[in-house]
Amino acid sequence: MDAEHHDRAEPVRNRDFGRTGSFCARRALVLGLTGGVATGKTTVARMLEDLGARVVSADEIVHQMLKSGSPVRHEVVQEFGQGIVKSNGDIDRAALGDVVFRDARKRARLEAIIHPPVLNRLAEEADGFRSAGDGVLVLEIPLLVEKSAFGLVDKVLVVTAEQETQVRRLEKRSKVTREEAILRVSAQYPMSEKVKYADWVVNTEGALCSTKQQVSKVWHDIQKLLAQAQ
Repeated sequence: MDAEHHDRAEPVRNRDFGRTGSFCARRALVLGLTGGVATGKTTVARMLEDLGARVVSADEIVHQMLKSGSPVRHEVVQEFGQGIVKSNGDIDRAALGDVVFRDARKRARLEAIIHPPVLNRLAEEADGFRSAGDGVLVLEIPLLVEKSAFGLVDKVLVVTAEQETQVRRLEKRSKVTREEAILRVSAQYPMSEKVKYADWVVNTEGALCSTKQQVSKVWHDIQKLLAQAQ
């Protein structure tokens, strides 16, 4: 696992890339929400949505792109074969996950197919939001740090949990074995590295009310930033 991580290009967060602070002129802030698998990113995104943010999920965009007829779906099937296609024609994401999480090269190939169009779509969402006016747009991007996609966002929120918690949640949520869950968690960029790029960190180890309090604090901080533009 360590060797795999050392082989990866280090993500770079250039705080002068021109996006950070752009909300001060437009009263619109684009928040990048990221974290590891099963850390609670979607839960935190929903809490932010309840507080008034608009949320766009990279995973949901991927889901749409893997539907029948899309160029991305065609390329994925061409690369990984009919074994990942269900009888109804849908992509079997569980089967695809089993393939790519066991082979770093195949995972890199899948990312090369999927991520460019997904990031382009997220960029369109962010640019449109900034042009439209004020408020908060949350882009839920699991690989925000790995892909150094900081140019899409103004601020970064990292959602964390202990590795054992991630494994336990994956076992329950995805109905996978402990071995498979550990494999998926271990394949990702270390959480200790992701938090280095965070403006805020929300830890989901505690009760739901604890997570909600942390999210409320982040929201309060964001509202203070937006108020500076008024």
